[in-house]
Amino acid sequence: MDLKVIGSGFGRTGTMSLKLALEALGFGKCHHMEEVFGNPWQVPYWQAAVRGEIVDWHHLFADYGASVDWPSAHYWRELAATFPEARVIHTVRSSESWWASYSETIMGFLKIGVTQEDGIARDMSEWCVRAIGEQTFGGAFTDRESGLRALERRTEDVKAAIPADRLLIFDVKQGWDPLCDFLGLPVPETAFPRANDRSEFWKNFSPEAV
Repeated sequence: MDLKVIGSGFGRTGTMSLKLALEALGFGKCHHMEEVFGNPWQVPYWQAAVRGEIVDWHHLFADYGASVDWPSAHYWRELAATFPEARVIHTVRSSESWWASYSETIMGFLKIGVTQEDGIARDMSEWCVRAIGEQTFGGAFTDRESGLRALERRTEDVKAAIPADRLLIFDVKQGWDPLCDFLGLPVPETAFPRANDRSEFWKNFSPEAV
């Protein structure tokens, strides 16, 4: 199975809602950070990728029809090149609301995760510190101004690199209509998924839970 949809948006931009929406639309399983915690065999691939090593993306995503969220969103360029027929969806939200959500979820997880002795929580926290902090923010994963600049820069980079007919800039608050129009699919009768608020995040991703 090749990826049909690639998400390039940062975590906490509605990626879990988009994951559920894409699965409901028939794209099969959609990769998200939670998939790593359920599939420990994937961890060495992400560790290799963050070191700049070559990764067999076809093997890593063999069981997935779509991908969203970190860690895969960090490699949107590589995935777009590897799966040239895939559409790219870039999730967005206001800078201030994104930072508020990020700082109360992912940032807190990383602060706890890197203190763990071993396991997936530590491994993926270390990945995030390097990929999000160093490679995306350009420094510390706790730096607000760097994070906000990186959020804006990602949108600009994606718009510059991906042809307009292959790209959807998407706020999940818009619901089904723009998503289904972009993908050429009928709008479901069910409500658009709303998932992974801050309390759900801690239920799913606290180091104690994983």
